[in-house]
Amino acid sequence: MAQPEPFQTDVLVVGTGPMGATTALALASYGVRVHVVNRYNWTASTPRAHITNQRAVEVLRDLGLEQEARRDATPWEWMGDTLFTTSLAGPEIARLRTWGTGDERIGDYLQGSPCSMLDLPQNKMEPLLVKNAAARGAVFSFNTEYLGHVQDATGVTVTLRDLQCGREYSLRARYLVGADGAKSKVMDDAGLKLEGQLARAATAYVLFRADLSRYVAHRPSILYWIVTSNAAFGEIGMGLLRVIEPWKQWIAGWGFDMAKGEPDFSPDEVKRRVRIMVGDPELKIEIDSTSVWYVNQAHAPVYSSGRVFCGGDAVHRHPPSSGLGSNTCMQDAFNLAWKLAFVVKGHAGERLLDSYTLERAPVGAQIVARANQSRLDYAPLNRTFRDADAPDPVAAGRERLTDPGPEGVARRSALAEALKLKNYEFNAQGVELNQRCVSEAIIPDPDGAEEIWKRDPQLFVQPTTRPGAKLPHVWLVGQDGRRVSTLDLVGKGKVSLVTGIAGQAWVDAAQKLSLPFLRTVVIGMPGAQDSYCSWHAMREIEEAGALLVRPDGVVAWRRHHGAGGVAQAKRELEQALASLLDRTSPASEST
Repeated sequence: MAQPEPFQTDVLVVGTGPMGATTALALASYGVRVHVVNRYNWTASTPRAHITNQRAVEVLRDLGLEQEARRDATPWEWMGDTLFTTSLAGPEIARLRTWGTGDERIGDYLQGSPCSMLDLPQNKMEPLLVKNAAARGAVFSFNTEYLGHVQDATGVTVTLRDLQCGREYSLRARYLVGADGAKSKVMDDAGLKLEGQLARAATAYVLFRADLSRYVAHRPSILYWIVTSNAAFGEIGMGLLRVIEPWKQWIAGWGFDMAKGEPDFSPDEVKRRVRIMVGDPELKIEIDSTSVWYVNQAHAPVYSSGRVFCGGDAVHRHPPSSGLGSNTCMQDAFNLAWKLAFVVKGHAGERLLDSYTLERAPVGAQIVARANQSRLDYAPLNRTFRDADAPDPVAAGRERLTDPGPEGVARRSALAEALKLKNYEFNAQGVELNQRCVSEAIIPDPDGAEEIWKRDPQLFVQPTTRPGAKLPHVWLVGQDGRRVSTLDLVGKGKVSLVTGIAGQAWVDAAQKLSLPFLRTVVIGMPGAQDSYCSWHAMREIEEAGALLVRPDGVVAWRRHHGAGGVAQAKRELEQALASLLDRTSPASEST
């Protein structure tokens, strides 16, 4: 029998968006050969996604890019108050403290993660990821089109075309990752299907330059919703001014009726609309680009087929409401990359890869539903400041909103309730951080007790060391006397055994196992001192107990009590690792 051709890379990734570039960065960081192709000449040319939530920033932190990302981003404090106003120059209607910056929520966000949110447009995020992935050994081929693939028992043969010269060629990899966006050919070729509806509504976007400092610098935000009859079409029913570069580059957005064709993007019409939204008929505007995007509500129930794995917009397609898009793409990558790395390096069996769909597909379905519901949740808000039957619905609605009589009182009360509902879009820390993984790569507690949510799980984080949850963040004190997060002591491509000073049996057992992918973290010892006693309050296990934390920061196993000795600890660790990683042998390995 002929020998199969040698692998030219371990993992071939199609696409350099947030999912593809993060996959490449993580794999390269873990020492895995990865080759990335993109049919375009470079990364995203427009801002697109921008909200970067705490979990995505934690991914950047683990991969060593948090500070570099912050240098290019609009800081958390400027994400601030989301405004609802008749125009930037006109009367305000309401404000909502958003992205956790308000007095009522800022403590939750500070306690939930060592990372604050930030606003980093996609045309800045992607080059950041690509540059660092390349510096760590990832190979990139731009102007290269994916044509198709054939997989067999040991690998995937991918056909590519060099768009500069037209040459077609094949590249053989152990695994293929389809991160080729909302029209994914990899997904189609792999036979993966979507459930839901595509293009159910549409929005016009205009990227423009204008100095709007005098209107917004005193009330910084990244989203200004414009309530005018001119922009009343669609589910949201308001226009949008979104900050790209404070306060000189912007996006103006408005819904349009797809049945009437494409929107009018003539320069005169675009400038007219933007000037209405700003409230300045003489505003000097420089138009950079125009585009249309469609509101999708679809997700894939299965993310992989054999050696082919898809993620990001390929498998969950939804509007930008709630700011979940690129964040979920990056988390898909972070979940998948360590598993591919462990299998490629021989640390885990291939069944570990089955956990990718089981853990990420429910998240994809959840965020698609949440993003679309967030659009529908504008309806109660619109009803408070718009009277649909009036010649000028907004003027009439605003007049009634300021009425001193009973109708005005009722409208203002309805406005307060409608603003409260929008917390599920703009202050939904629980949606972002409360994800729970369920798969064979998680060993549930023996008692199997169901988690009891103490507060609204969409709005509020519930930190826990339960298997399947992200390791809780608390501040410890490091070797140099500076604060260090529990999240800083795990991850970085390894499984972490976390225990306390009283858990010496676990430490000795881990030393005896001598596994290259397993590190030991002893909280209470120098470098991880629980000086605030915060871990003591958070850990939910005895000091002599233990946790196994996966490279993606997810708790995979926990032992509430101490082991009966080193032999027992070693046996339990071997069993847990064999189950989590599909390992048939507990023998020591080389790197």
